[in-house]
Amino acid sequence: MSDVPSPRARIADVAREAGVSKAAVSFAFNNPDRLKPQTAERIRQVATTLGYRPHPVARMLTAGSTATIGILSPQDLAQVFANPFFPLFAEGVSTVTGDRGFGLLFISPLHGSLERAIARATVDGIIVIGLDRRHPEVESIRRSGLPVVLVDTPAWPEHGAIEVDDRAGAFAAAHHLLELGHRELLVITMSRSEAQADEDSVMGRRMSGYREALLEVGLELRSERIVVAPATFEGGEAAFLGAWESGLRPTGVLSMSDAAAAGVLQAARHLGLSVPADLSVVGFDDLPITRFTDPPLTTVHQPVRRKGEEAARMLLEALDAKGGTTGQHRVLNTRLVVRRSTAPAAASVRR
Repeated sequence: MSDVPSPRARIADVAREAGVSKAAVSFAFNNPDRLKPQTAERIRQVATTLGYRPHPVARMLTAGSTATIGILSPQDLAQVFANPFFPLFAEGVSTVTGDRGFGLLFISPLHGSLERAIARATVDGIIVIGLDRRHPEVESIRRSGLPVVLVDTPAWPEHGAIEVDDRAGAFAAAHHLLELGHRELLVITMSRSEAQADEDSVMGRRMSGYREALLEVGLELRSERIVVAPATFEGGEAAFLGAWESGLRPTGVLSMSDAAAAGVLQAARHLGLSVPADLSVVGFDDLPITRFTDPPLTTVHQPVRRKGEEAARMLLEALDAKGGTTGQHRVLNTRLVVRRSTAPAAASVRR
């Protein structure tokens, strides 16, 4: 028996065996409505027998569509997937796109460049999540010619956008700790310090909410009480331990992510602190894990899965409009969910 593999079946082989034109074979796979149902089925059966599979690039060129949606993040994918927020968001997107027969492609910087990554991405449209408007490649994304929907990104007038009421959620979180008598607070954010002044960014809006609540009781959030950490368990743990080592002794922590807040709970255990007797902790997102941390985490609920669903629907509407944009800007509500990681400030706190 020969070890030489059989040549791959071609579209011409299927056409000859089925007694149809090559165009009919293409229609059977890409536009079956243009053929009688029995003809399309017979062609596909012949193709299966011969082991023929349409080349994916050829199919895209014929159909004029990749049937794929991109989810773009300015962070490396390893960092993205370390944050449990992202899989939940992607689940919401895929619920909608899957029903329409679209796949997902995750787009992150290629050799440090988002523009290069987009140029390599074969997608029909892009959901952009968490891109600061000061990012140097914003304009190249805007000029890509692809339909775009923005999530947690300062709105561009020509594209649809989905966000949540971050300011109100952060205000509720800080107000909750202040009502419990906490005055020595630590804020864990995920953005660089120079970006925190951008009121239109997610982190900027949350910071504004915290500051607004503090000002109502005559307090100011000083820069030394703001620490930056990745939105991961390890990031939150390291951030709190570093703050403690620097001499800070907060009685309450406001974390801009649940993952980092869970890391704070672990850091407190390392330091022999009891939550919430010695330290109260509030997260942001209300991810499923928050019900199972020890203790269960008080947090700000935002509809993460629904945010993905809404973004996907908005993008598909733009695709149905043949590349036009709906120009919609939707703001989803947040709410405080009180669990057992917060309690009144103790009269004396372990130092």
